[in-house]
Amino acid sequence: MTATADRPRATGTPPTAPPTKRAPSDTTGKTERQIRRIAFSQTLSRWDFKYSPYLYISPFFILFAIVGLFPLLYTAWVSVHEWNLIGGQGDFVGGDNFAFVLQQPQFWIALRNTFSIFLISAVPQVATALLIAAVLDRNLRGKTFWRMGVLLPYIVAPVAVALIFSNMFGDQYGLINNLLGQLGIDPIGWHSEVLPSHLAIATMVNFRWTGYTALILLAAMQAIPRDYYEASMLDGAGVVRQFFSITIPQLRPTLIFVIVTSTIGGLQIFDEPRLYDSAGQGGASGQWMTITIYLYNLGWGQLNFGRAAAVAWLLFLIIVLVGLLNLAITRRIASGDNPQKVLDRASRRAARSAARTARTARTRRDQEVDA
Repeated sequence: MTATADRPRATGTPPTAPPTKRAPSDTTGKTERQIRRIAFSQTLSRWDFKYSPYLYISPFFILFAIVGLFPLLYTAWVSVHEWNLIGGQGDFVGGDNFAFVLQQPQFWIALRNTFSIFLISAVPQVATALLIAAVLDRNLRGKTFWRMGVLLPYIVAPVAVALIFSNMFGDQYGLINNLLGQLGIDPIGWHSEVLPSHLAIATMVNFRWTGYTALILLAAMQAIPRDYYEASMLDGAGVVRQFFSITIPQLRPTLIFVIVTSTIGGLQIFDEPRLYDSAGQGGASGQWMTITIYLYNLGWGQLNFGRAAAVAWLLFLIIVLVGLLNLAITRRIASGDNPQKVLDRASRRAARSAARTARTARTRRDQEVDA
């Protein structure tokens, strides 16, 4: 009885220990914070993907707004007011400054001179730069030397170029007239006549900018796939045909850029005609006075900034119109064969040649078997 009483009684379930106290669970809070953190990082990634490209290009537009757009709009404001150096802004005059400028014979003379110098310089410049770039694109010895050599005139200061060429094209003592005199040709009035002065100034412009334009075109030529030229050689095309059928069409975007920039620079030409003589007024009778020189004379010669601003806006509109015209013309440059058509034609020709060779070999083998 005693042993039985001391033995613990078996029960259906063993005794359980009392539950221990634990800190309240914060799993739900952690999950919410983690989900919230993931969602915010995804939002940042989406913002970065959407807005970062605009941030990368924003410095250009900010600088353009400060140094380009604001002066342009401010010039438009000045052009419709009476404005001089001493009194500053005057009364609102509307289009009177534009009407005054358009009625001046000097404006039309300057416009004629500007277009004449631009055409004489820009057209030969682009054509010569194309030829130079095509030559430099070939396998030449010391091609790095030649490529650096064509850029040297661009490094020379415009003042030095103008001084040298103005002396070379002197009326009485210039080197060009001395050479012409050796050939029995009468001296030419490079400063006193209209067209000779334009030729002299255009020569200065071409001397400085042809090499620079050639290097731009050369960089574009080197990006053309060489498969086009190899396929055209199989097709029997010569160097001239390759140039007009492959090189020119592939250079169309670069040519548009070069022609548009040459148009803008040619119509804004100032340094060369300004430094062509000691007076810097465009000649005694305006033989080579350009729009920019006329603008300078109105602004700082007559101290009438309102009329000078009107000339600046007229020049801006002329550049826009001529640039659009050049853009429309240069889009039609690629009139030759499509390079892909050249590749397809060369592939078909190579396939026909291979088939012809196989037939010849098979016929010769059959003849040997029969013999």
